[in-house]
Amino acid sequence: MNKSEHFDNLIAPLSAYLGNTAMLIELAALAGIAFAAWFGLRHLRSRLEGARREHAGGWHGSLTGSDWNRLILPASMLPLVLIGRALLAPWQKVHMFNLAVPLLLSFLAIQSCFFILRRVLEPTRTLYIVERLVSWLVWGVFALHLSGYLDDVVRALDAVGFDVGKQHLSLYTVLIGMLSLVATLMLALWLSHTVEHRLIGAMPLTGNMRLALTKLARSVLLVLAVLIALPLVGIDITVLSVFGGALGVGLGLGLQKIAANYVSGFTLLLDQSIRIGDMVEVNQHTGVVKEIATRYTVLRSLNGSESIIPNETMITMPVVNHTLTDKENQIMLPIQVAYSCDLERVRALLLEIAAAHERVLEHPEPKVRLKQFGESGIDLELVIWITDPEEGEFNLRSDLNWQIWAAFKRENVEIPYPHRVVYLMPEEPA
Repeated sequence: MNKSEHFDNLIAPLSAYLGNTAMLIELAALAGIAFAAWFGLRHLRSRLEGARREHAGGWHGSLTGSDWNRLILPASMLPLVLIGRALLAPWQKVHMFNLAVPLLLSFLAIQSCFFILRRVLEPTRTLYIVERLVSWLVWGVFALHLSGYLDDVVRALDAVGFDVGKQHLSLYTVLIGMLSLVATLMLALWLSHTVEHRLIGAMPLTGNMRLALTKLARSVLLVLAVLIALPLVGIDITVLSVFGGALGVGLGLGLQKIAANYVSGFTLLLDQSIRIGDMVEVNQHTGVVKEIATRYTVLRSLNGSESIIPNETMITMPVVNHTLTDKENQIMLPIQVAYSCDLERVRALLLEIAAAHERVLEHPEPKVRLKQFGESGIDLELVIWITDPEEGEFNLRSDLNWQIWAAFKRENVEIPYPHRVVYLMPEEPA
């Protein structure tokens, strides 16, 4: 069928078809189909809203958003339109149905792309631009299809090409390859997002195991997407064996550290020795683990700065994890008082101050130890326990020291300082 015949079969008959009884029947049938699809969608949405309220969210809530509504409506109308066209075709012309099918397919393709993009990309201006490009592309192809020029455009693009070895690449092949690759990658990212939130999120797993499975699923899906997209454009995937050999040589020579960091990242996630939220010290860096990526780990220190530590360092260097088995941490405050002080009274004051602080635990209970008899005074040590080391101990030490200073002034407890008594001997006569 040439473009003029295609145009005549889809568009031209409508001019002579206006006001015809058959056209009115088609319009009535299409209106009935649209109303049935809308009514069914509304009923389904109300039931899902009830299920969401009853089960406090879950997958029911994810099916009631506006994106789903715009996607399900054309998807539910399309099979009804195809059935209606098959039923009416033996009795009359179905020009309106023939036009409605590609129109619904185009609208369904656009909404499907929007649905996936909004779950893969952040809601930024980039997403808006991508959505506009997708919309223009789909409606452009739809217009070319209706006018009958689509085949001519395809032949013109296919005529511009070149040979790469035994493989012939044309402009049409490159465009289809790029679209196929982007589409499969977006679909893979959406599937990984779905697996993360629906399947892995529902499993009774620790945070590290869930993160490891998420990264593994995303990596596998992305590789599968590339392997699926390449044959779609006629590229033989056996050529990837050459690339695999080159990659192996690269890993053996210049990419050892990068490969080691990636392997170490999965090791950290799987052995769970370091988890997100742990307070750790490694290689003169101290902070809370905020992120475990495939190549590095992010530590946020108590002053707000963030350190990016290669995962290999987290595996090969000694790491102090303050919250590995539990979050109870001991803090010791050295205090010195004069020999003339009442030690029992000092001990009671220190325990009272420690017990009054909100961050100090009751169990294990605070203790006051007598460390030694120093040169200038008696050395004591206040021992306390906390469960929030990620909040830092310097502020806690400062708070307790301020309160100890105020209590010692109030109770006239002397804090000694080094001093010397120098006796001057009289000079003996010569």
